[in-house]
Amino acid sequence: NRKLNMKIISWNINGIRSILGQNSSRKFNVVSKENKLFDYIEREAPDIIMLQETKAEPEQINEELRQPPGYHAFYHSCRRKKGYSGVVTYAKEKPEIVDQNIGDEQFDCEGRMIETHFDDLAIFNVYFPNGTSGMERVDYKLGFYDALFQKVERVRKQGKKIIVSGDYNTAHNEIDLARPEANRENSGFMDIERVKIDEIVNMKYVDTFREFTKDGGHYTWWSQRGGARARNVGWRIDYHFVSEDLMPDVKSSFHQPNEPGSDHCPIVMEISR
Repeated sequence: NRKLNMKIISWNINGIRSILGQNSSRKFNVVSKENKLFDYIEREAPDIIMLQETKAEPEQINEELRQPPGYHAFYHSCRRKKGYSGVVTYAKEKPEIVDQNIGDEQFDCEGRMIETHFDDLAIFNVYFPNGTSGMERVDYKLGFYDALFQKVERVRKQGKKIIVSGDYNTAHNEIDLARPEANRENSGFMDIERVKIDEIVNMKYVDTFREFTKDGGHYTWWSQRGGARARNVGWRIDYHFVSEDLMPDVKSSFHQPNEPGSDHCPIVMEISR
């Protein structure tokens, strides 16, 4: 395989039309139309950027905003209801394989996954469900974890090295959220959810951020209420997990908590092989 240096970014943007400036955002009566997303991409120049919670179909996005200059765009939008869920992957290089299906319609209809292949790499952009609207959705979320990783394992058995990036909607350990004690019964930090991340680790996938940063206080999502972000009262729920055999190639994995544009921050991973 050829020498490969890749900068890979994942970001839950909480509405693509807003961060693109297509839907103007209002703050202190100042209306902003700035395209924070393309500005960010131009500045960071990732090889691949995976976005979650787009809340739009490509047809709802102005044509000149559907993909940043120099990138291919692959959308998977929710078929079940408009303005909900959805993911998009932008890649400088055209992938050899693009697949949007986990293989189970109850999950595929919500537009939560895009899989792209480059050489021996299979990269999954995933927006895991959250369970905050009741136990029925917690069960759905747990089922999604199982179905997704069954699919990922099938691809891994074909000899691919794996990256599964995105918003997992679960903080794994107490160090991964500011207030663990207050959230034990809340979706996102319930034992039945956290055990799913344990299972991923037991399947020999590595949480890359934790390989480089062992201490607490590092989060990727903050509530929009009560000045949580300014006080850094957050949750680490966005991850780059990789198969163990790829870990030697991972040179860095970090967050960009000061990047505006969403209630989540971008997470960055660089690989070199």
